[in-house]
Amino acid sequence: MAVAVIWRGTTPRGEDWVLARRDDRFTLRHGTDEIDIPASGADRISVTRRWWRTTVTVAGVPERARVLNGLSGEEGRRLENAVQEALSRSLPVWTARLSTTIETSRRDLRWITEEEVTTLLSTRPSIAEGEPAVANHASGAGPLWLTEEGTRRWAQAVNEEIATAITQQQRQFFDTIESSPLTDEQARAVVTYDNRVNVIAAAGSGKTSVMVARAAYAVSRGLTKPEEIVLLAFNRDAATELQTRIRRRFAAAGLPAEGVEATTFHAFGLKVIGRATGRKPTVAPWLTNNDDDLGVLSEIVAELKDSDSHFRYAWDWFRLLLFTRPDEDFTEPAAPDAWDHARRATGYRAMDGTTVKSEGERWVANFLYLHGVTYEYERPYTYDTADAEHRQYHPDFYYPDIDVWHEHWSLDADGNPRPGWTDYLDGMEWKRQLHQQHGTTLVETTWAEVMHGDGLSRLEKELVGHGIRLDWDPDRPPARGVEVVTDADMLRLVRTFMLHVKANSLDQQEVERRLGAGLLRNRRRASIFLDFYWPIHDAWQARLADGGYVDFEDVLVQAADHLESGRYVSPHRLVMVDELQDASQARARLTRALVAQPGRHLLAVGDDWQSINRFAGADLSVVTGFHDQFGPGPTVHLTTTFRCHQSISHTAARFVMKNPAQVRKTVVSVHDRPVDRAAHEGVQLRTVASAAEVPGAIGDFLTRLRDAIHGGALGADSVSVDVLGRYQQDRGLMPHAAPPEIRLAFRTIHSAKGLEADYVVIPNLSAGSYAFPSRIADDPVLALAMTGGDTYPHAEERRLFYVALTRARRGVLLISPEYHPSPFVTELIQDGLVRDVGPRPVATPCPGCRVSVLRPRSGRTGHFWGRSTFPACTYTCNTLPVPGAAEQVHVHHPSASLLRGGAP
Repeated sequence: MAVAVIWRGTTPRGEDWVLARRDDRFTLRHGTDEIDIPASGADRISVTRRWWRTTVTVAGVPERARVLNGLSGEEGRRLENAVQEALSRSLPVWTARLSTTIETSRRDLRWITEEEVTTLLSTRPSIAEGEPAVANHASGAGPLWLTEEGTRRWAQAVNEEIATAITQQQRQFFDTIESSPLTDEQARAVVTYDNRVNVIAAAGSGKTSVMVARAAYAVSRGLTKPEEIVLLAFNRDAATELQTRIRRRFAAAGLPAEGVEATTFHAFGLKVIGRATGRKPTVAPWLTNNDDDLGVLSEIVAELKDSDSHFRYAWDWFRLLLFTRPDEDFTEPAAPDAWDHARRATGYRAMDGTTVKSEGERWVANFLYLHGVTYEYERPYTYDTADAEHRQYHPDFYYPDIDVWHEHWSLDADGNPRPGWTDYLDGMEWKRQLHQQHGTTLVETTWAEVMHGDGLSRLEKELVGHGIRLDWDPDRPPARGVEVVTDADMLRLVRTFMLHVKANSLDQQEVERRLGAGLLRNRRRASIFLDFYWPIHDAWQARLADGGYVDFEDVLVQAADHLESGRYVSPHRLVMVDELQDASQARARLTRALVAQPGRHLLAVGDDWQSINRFAGADLSVVTGFHDQFGPGPTVHLTTTFRCHQSISHTAARFVMKNPAQVRKTVVSVHDRPVDRAAHEGVQLRTVASAAEVPGAIGDFLTRLRDAIHGGALGADSVSVDVLGRYQQDRGLMPHAAPPEIRLAFRTIHSAKGLEADYVVIPNLSAGSYAFPSRIADDPVLALAMTGGDTYPHAEERRLFYVALTRARRGVLLISPEYHPSPFVTELIQDGLVRDVGPRPVATPCPGCRVSVLRPRSGRTGHFWGRSTFPACTYTCNTLPVPGAAEQVHVHHPSASLLRGGAP
């Protein structure tokens, strides 16, 4: 279209003003000053008159207001009228373009992408909100509402028509492209050919079939060429399976598969770097050959301990005093874990075996023990203090070598005691006055100083000042039954932190900035962690540099750099990502860079319920915040599982959805027949007295399966059974042999992800050491290196249990100690989601804490029922409570056992 001058004006000085239009764009020119304005921005032209001068303002073109002065009032009114006239003329042009786009898409059965809609809206003329502009005569759809929302709704409605038409027209393709016909859900995911498509896939819902069919669909429809397709997986096995399936299914459909690439993120990143620089890097051999990252970290830590006393002190200080931390909420202290027979009260066991009253006192006691300080806990004060208002005074700690007393006050950072402790501050003042009155020396610490500040360091200085000789020895043996954090636990935390630091391209300055921004309450603890982390990080980088190596995070970050800078331009127009829930931020960045150019399409398949690899760098926010990460587009759900029996799906879904942060979805099994008890379907629970009974319990289960096979109840000659352990050491719970009809294997739950078996056994659902859920939760310091976190209790462990359950096609057997079950087992019992298969009865859940069970106990007054997690919970009752009914007797006070005549 030629340039049309739609208005011309002249100022009193003889300067010309011109408003011209070409297609859907305006040009406003004043002398040599010219502004180009899209039709959608015509409403940015405003004319105002003040006194003798008229001002024409063009807002937002470019990024600031442009002011052109000197126009008379009459000329300004003419300009306003011309703008409105031009706007009305451009509206039909834009509407015709929109109608053509939609009609072409309908005719060709071509999806209208988000990119197309956004481009159309960028040229949309501004009209009054909600104004029906023109009838869509070509489509017969009635009035077209030309708001942004209306345009998007229209495009969405047309896409619904297109998807329905394609799935009907190409039903034979969807029935034959995979070995089994695609469901309507799967076919819909395939034909939703938008720029950014998020597929939320339930366990066993056929996500691989969707990816293979999507590639074949794109080639068969001429939407892209085979060499323009890449599928990114997270390990070599998954990539190999994808490549094999594509080759086989493309051949069956008569489609060319040459050029379609299924690869791992890391292999793809190495290729990008090699083509961008002409030199393909080498990944460190300890990562590719032996998978020995923790071994190398162990060597680095040992070297740093030998060469740097400050590093060794910080490492052991954190390991022994700070690693195991209480709840950071002052109002909810950590549960007691010991019973003091002398005081007949619950408490906290310190490293030297002393039972103290609070978590803060335990930290102080551990500090004293590790420094070789002799102390007496709650020794009676030298002077008699008992009167009508006060009992005899027992200070928290006494140091006989220097005749100094020590009080550890339960105060928060504002100097306030716990809620409800009304007389606490008065008691503090009374104690201080006693020391002043009798001339005794008192040192003081507070809960907030010890837990969140430098209270222990200040205590160290005070004790030295009073004459104590400190002898720090991190190798002092703990008392019997007291567990301490090992170097292996520390190494796993350091490696996880490093993976997230590198995946997010963070440096020391940025991490310190995050710490200063208040991401953590306990800044002191985090600072000590960073004191020893950065020397390890630097030594790791030095080892890489010395060998000319990179690690996997370097590969991803460098590849993304080359794509973002344009040093490498990817030929791939269709990018698919498998298992998005396992993506790190580095993988997400690489993916964004791959689809940053116009005309690129991303389909990512994942399930936030199966995100279990945070320790390996996975960031759940990549999948839960998909559209924030990659851009707007549709989300498609695959809710039909071909693997699990409906009862398993139901149990697993109800369990994992207790966490409100998980994406809400319904999972429906194709195996919806009622549970056949003879076939051992569904989720069953067997309790044992001890771990020694577990191999026999598994053997009994295998025998019953063998008998069911021989009796024809299973309809098969053999079945597979996977024993899934939370830890590698659970392998020791396996039976010595299995019937020949049973294909028995042991795996950890993490290694079983992506696999399946007829039956699954989870053999060690216990509380205590090596528990499930793991007692070593995600450490708060990880927040300094991650984009977000999940604060729900045991969030990742809950997802791990979901993964274990959903590996089973037919049935799951849970094995748990009768009186020390995992809180997950107790929860399943309370919710009625498991079946008891005996012979030992399932214990009754404790109504007090709701995470333990009741067990029979006895005291001086006779028999009663008490909680299995004593002293963490102190609930007791005379008779077992009936669910939903009030108990006859129950007490929720730490001294409850005194009513029973002694400790449980």
